[in-house]
Amino acid sequence: MATEARTAFGTHEVANQPPLLVDYNVFEADAVLDEAVRREGAEWARERIAAVGAYAGSGRAQELGAEANENPPRLRTHDRYGNRVDEVAFHPAWHELLGAAVGFELHSSPWREPRPGAHVARGAAFICMSQAEAGIGCPISMTYSVLPALRAQPELAAIWEPRFLSDRYDPANAPAAEKAGALAGMGMTEKQGGTDVRANTTVARPVDGGGPGAEYELTGHKWFMSAPMCDAFLVLAQADGGLSCFLFPRWTPDGERNRFRLQRLKDKLGNRSNASSEVEFDAASAWLVGEEGAGVRTIIEMVNHTRLDCVLGGASGIRAGVAQAINHTSHRSVFGTVLSEQPLMRNVLADLAVESEAATVSALRLARAYDEAIGGDERAQDLKRVANAVLKYWICKRSPMHAGECLECLGGNGYVEESGMPRLFRESPLNSIWEGSGNVQCLDVLRAMIREPAALEAFFGEVAEGAAREPRLAAFADSVRAEIPGEVATIETRARRVVERMALALQGSLLVRYGDEAVAEAFVASRLAGDWGQAFGTLPPGVDFARIIDRHSPVS
Repeated sequence: MATEARTAFGTHEVANQPPLLVDYNVFEADAVLDEAVRREGAEWARERIAAVGAYAGSGRAQELGAEANENPPRLRTHDRYGNRVDEVAFHPAWHELLGAAVGFELHSSPWREPRPGAHVARGAAFICMSQAEAGIGCPISMTYSVLPALRAQPELAAIWEPRFLSDRYDPANAPAAEKAGALAGMGMTEKQGGTDVRANTTVARPVDGGGPGAEYELTGHKWFMSAPMCDAFLVLAQADGGLSCFLFPRWTPDGERNRFRLQRLKDKLGNRSNASSEVEFDAASAWLVGEEGAGVRTIIEMVNHTRLDCVLGGASGIRAGVAQAINHTSHRSVFGTVLSEQPLMRNVLADLAVESEAATVSALRLARAYDEAIGGDERAQDLKRVANAVLKYWICKRSPMHAGECLECLGGNGYVEESGMPRLFRESPLNSIWEGSGNVQCLDVLRAMIREPAALEAFFGEVAEGAAREPRLAAFADSVRAEIPGEVATIETRARRVVERMALALQGSLLVRYGDEAVAEAFVASRLAGDWGQAFGTLPPGVDFARIIDRHSPVS
């Protein structure tokens, strides 16, 4: 038989499969994000954000994200001669992605170039980059967030801020003074305390009298040390004056390895490209940031900014899921009809898109509040005090359900690792847990209500701007206010319900004012007026499904 007559196991032609969603600009394809950037004061940065969007949507970046997760970091405690080295080894894909993110200044841009809209611009770019790989968001976010806390100790900030602001990624495990740039991590929780950081047992002893900016020695442990390959960390420890915040570097100023040991890396559900560790301190050198006893008050500045990134990261994952679901169903036919044109699937896709628009619009509005608060706007400061926790709770809570429904839109293909949807699904619970779980956020809202009544008024003032245009929103907002009695301390058992409804009221107000008309109508009718089921795909009749789906399609 002639060779040319044979086929290479050609039993059939592959047909009815969607094209890969690669080599497209995730920013330019996202009308909602583009509109929010313009509206919230960052139009000047559109070219920069588009550059991030082009990279994140490229086939190269998508491939790197998959490789970094398929090859998670490994702990190397000793060298070949038995010397303790405490290093974390990463796949080259991780370094390339993280280097790109640092080059885009996602860890530093609002501090490198402080101007109106800087946090909005950086937030939009973060949403784009996270669609290539969410794991790098951890060191990026903590480096971005460490600066406002570190500035409580100006002499330490003077040394470390230029290192953190560098746009050059240097993965070497070496003294920060010898590197082209540095990244920051965080260590707060311990085995016995978890969220209750005041139960920490790590002890801090002054080396030479102590005091703000002075050296201490830390002895103890951390159950979760985020991104242990970073160059410096903010950690909490018990000093004589109470729980305090310290800057802990991997290397001491004299060029010696600091006295700490990486015990193991966490084997996590998701976020597998990134390293999280357990660590022990053995008289490790650290420097006090702020006053003794003011540890929580000092580190909370870092926590607040990382919570913003949880909101942004949640919105990013939700958008990524919608893009994949619409791309697949727009190119897949079942029973002779394209999936995205079938009535029930259109309901599902439109519902998922509504959730995505609500998340994106509210995340960028929150970022604007950060910009305005830095500029001295007290109302913005009050708004973000409540909205930060409200939106972190709700957007992050919606993410796993949303990711699961998007996965299902791909059918069995979505359950296969190659689709990327399992990775998205595994990542989806993380932002709800990181920097305070759902209950912590709800209790934080209650504390703000009690201690800062102006913050609650600022929140409902924002809601009122949309309620004035939409009677159903106005009625819903009134019902939420009615659930908050004069003594808010009595509503702890109902806190999740109250915070959920606060989030819906805020998102409704923003969509009524700024969202697409069809999206706003669908949101109000379903989420606020109650014409909705218990799962995505239960929007009421009359919703303009085609308009909503077209608006959220990643490709024209």
